[in-house]
Amino acid sequence: MSVQRVDLNLFRVFETVLHCRSVSGASRELGVTASAVSHALARLRQAVGDELFVPGENGMEPTPRAREIAPAILDGLERIEEAIKTKPFEPSNSARTFRISATDYGTTVILTRLIERLAKTAPQLELRIFPYNRMDVIRHLDEGRLDLVIGWFADLPEHLRRTEVLVDREAIVVRRGHPLIGQPIDRDRLFSYPFVVVELTGSGEQAAEGFIDERGVWRRVWIDRLLIETSDEDAVAHVAVSLPHYAAVPGILSATDMVATLPERMARRIADAGTHEILELPYDPLEVAAEAIWHQRGDRDGGLQWLLGELVDVMRSA
Repeated sequence: MSVQRVDLNLFRVFETVLHCRSVSGASRELGVTASAVSHALARLRQAVGDELFVPGENGMEPTPRAREIAPAILDGLERIEEAIKTKPFEPSNSARTFRISATDYGTTVILTRLIERLAKTAPQLELRIFPYNRMDVIRHLDEGRLDLVIGWFADLPEHLRRTEVLVDREAIVVRRGHPLIGQPIDRDRLFSYPFVVVELTGSGEQAAEGFIDERGVWRRVWIDRLLIETSDEDAVAHVAVSLPHYAAVPGILSATDMVATLPERMARRIADAGTHEILELPYDPLEVAAEAIWHQRGDRDGGLQWLLGELVDVMRSA
């Protein structure tokens, strides 16, 4: 039978019986008589061509066919309810709160531009920024406690979506007056000075080529091609300081002869202050794409899709 000829209320009865496991329980929850529930089940059984529910030790047990179609029916009912309840997103007067996880790099280089635009186009919106360096970021995204995560990623599970925000590359930064300035630079000279490294989780866990695996999401936690590609048999740099954020790096470099590898856009911000300089790399820099990722349920969220569009657009013009 075509679904166009099936009363959608029958699917609500199916959902309720599946939950209550009894006709009488479903009738109480739906506010109708038990005979009305039985009649609805009979009509749905005829449409599907299956008993759907049979008596069992724990009440009305779903048949294998009922178990098979239940996820699609429940998802369809949820989508219908969302469509009815959800009002069109109007950025100019929306007071919605968006929850985003980002590093201080993501906040400074990416979100600052977005915030500047939103102050004009959506002044009542609220952005709540949460740390990217937590080890449970992806779990919070899965559970709906975050709307977006901005960072660097490799593999993602099928239920997560992604969009590229910008491409950046590594740069080497030292204080003004550092002994390396004005000198030919190779790996050995670089390795003769201690490094300050930003390892975004601060966990101390070994990262495979700069990535860690969290719930099937490979996210980058540090960027340094030279250190990544150095084997145990090669000369090894001395990592004197490891930090979970970028904010303290300029101060450490100013006070020491340490060397730092940073994303170029952040390195240029530091160098523009006049207290640090960017060295010419002795190798091809590692390029990485910063991305925004979200749960697939956000595909049906008009507000989130609008925000993503604004984010990509504002960075395209950066």
